[in-house]
Amino acid sequence: MLTHIHIWNFAIVEKLDLELEAGMTVLTGETGAGKSILLDALGLALGDRADSGVIRHGAEKAEISVTFDTRKAAAAEAWLKEHELESAEECIIRRTISANGPSRAFINGKPCPITLLRELGEMLVDLHGQHEHHALLRREVQQQLLDDYADHPALLDAVARAFQQWQSLNQDMQELEKARSERASRLELLRYQVSELDALNLVEGEAGELDGEHRRLANARQILESSDRILSRLEENEQASVNALLSQSLSDLQSLATMDSSLESTAELLDSASIQINEAISELRHYRDNLALDPQRLSEIEGRLASITDLSRKHQVSAEELPVHFTRLQEELNKLEQADIRAGRLQDEIEQASTEYRSRARKLSQSRQKAAKKLSAQVSERMQQLGMEGGRFEITLTGREENDFSKQGLELAEFVVGANPGQPLKPMNKVASGGELSRISLAIQVISADVSLTPTLIFDEVDVGIGGRVAEIVGRQLRELGNHQQVICVTHLPQVAALGQHHLQVCKQAETDNTSSEIQTLSGSQRVDEIARMLGGLRITEQTLNHAREMIAEAQV
Repeated sequence: MLTHIHIWNFAIVEKLDLELEAGMTVLTGETGAGKSILLDALGLALGDRADSGVIRHGAEKAEISVTFDTRKAAAAEAWLKEHELESAEECIIRRTISANGPSRAFINGKPCPITLLRELGEMLVDLHGQHEHHALLRREVQQQLLDDYADHPALLDAVARAFQQWQSLNQDMQELEKARSERASRLELLRYQVSELDALNLVEGEAGELDGEHRRLANARQILESSDRILSRLEENEQASVNALLSQSLSDLQSLATMDSSLESTAELLDSASIQINEAISELRHYRDNLALDPQRLSEIEGRLASITDLSRKHQVSAEELPVHFTRLQEELNKLEQADIRAGRLQDEIEQASTEYRSRARKLSQSRQKAAKKLSAQVSERMQQLGMEGGRFEITLTGREENDFSKQGLELAEFVVGANPGQPLKPMNKVASGGELSRISLAIQVISADVSLTPTLIFDEVDVGIGGRVAEIVGRQLRELGNHQQVICVTHLPQVAALGQHHLQVCKQAETDNTSSEIQTLSGSQRVDEIARMLGGLRITEQTLNHAREMIAEAQV
């Protein structure tokens, strides 16, 4: 539950530290005093979108910090542990909004993205707003309310996954059918391209090897002539060859080394050079002897390279990429030729997916039917208590068309109501007035909250449009909820406020150049004065005060 909230420089609140208790807490104040500020601040702390406009005038930064006792919030504690954010049965959330920079969020002192705040916030607080009865007229909201009441997320998830599988297979079939329409012309082209590439029979790396061999054969005569000249310089000229001059120099140096041993290393270097030159001469002679002029082979290579170049240009790829390109075309051709077989298999898979979807959707339908019957009875019962004697509420489930699959299941939920005895049941937007809608919405919210596992429930003026005896009944129902969960109720009705176990009052202070809002916890006598104000307006008499005392006393019964 929410145990503490700290607000600093937010809207017209300069600084606020508020301790909150278990049970039912009511929040009251004059119109315009700023009752919504507390809820707005709490919403920001739990991940609502931030705007620098919420920063108090003249300040550079606003900060909201909220503390929750998580001992009775098993889902939140498991989530905190999963995200390595746990902290001894307590959760502290802090949000800062800067005038010149992005907002920042912290959970138990660790920075985190806003999306995590929202995830955690949904496990800690459930907010019921005063305008929810308007949303209640929408069919999708009605279905969501039924599913929330039924509490079958596993069934919803199973149906959604089965639908996605069926939808994905159908999309594959549509793409296949589209490909079929273009198949004939594409097949003809592919078969021709694969045939000519198959005839070429080019292997990977062959183009590079052929290019090297072509350069060698095309320049064979020049290579032979140059090799002969090199060999002549190296050894064939007995008087001036490199080998002869080196041998003579080595002989002379070895003679000198006998006279001076320091020349021995130099002689060894010349000896090594002589050996390497002789090896080079041997390799060059062998290369020259095996190099022959082969015009026929040269012609063959030139023809092969011409074919490779022609096809590489035609397919707009390099010669080295042709083998890989050939493989891709073969795979595409095979896929198109197997399209009929694949279509048959895909159709079988679609039928299996349809069967699986219907099976899971039927289980969801059964759960919805059971929940709809129970919720209808409970709302009808609450309607009698809320001044709509003889009124009836039902949830109808209308099946979709055959094969009209949806991730929400096989049916659509609709709330129908007969507000008065003898009236036929009709959709809510056809028969219910604004006040009746408000009461039906409140009944659904209270029932939904009663089955909720969220530790803190906030009701923001959900009692708009009711009064008198009905208002007291609403207050008692909210107080009853407070016996199981923490309930915070923003209200303008004294009948509801009197039933609170704790009472907070919002006051606005206006000065010449400054306006601020404060929230204080009311003592016994202060609470009597506030209830009296709500009862009597500006003129509070002793009779009004006595009435307020009586209401507070009766709330304890």
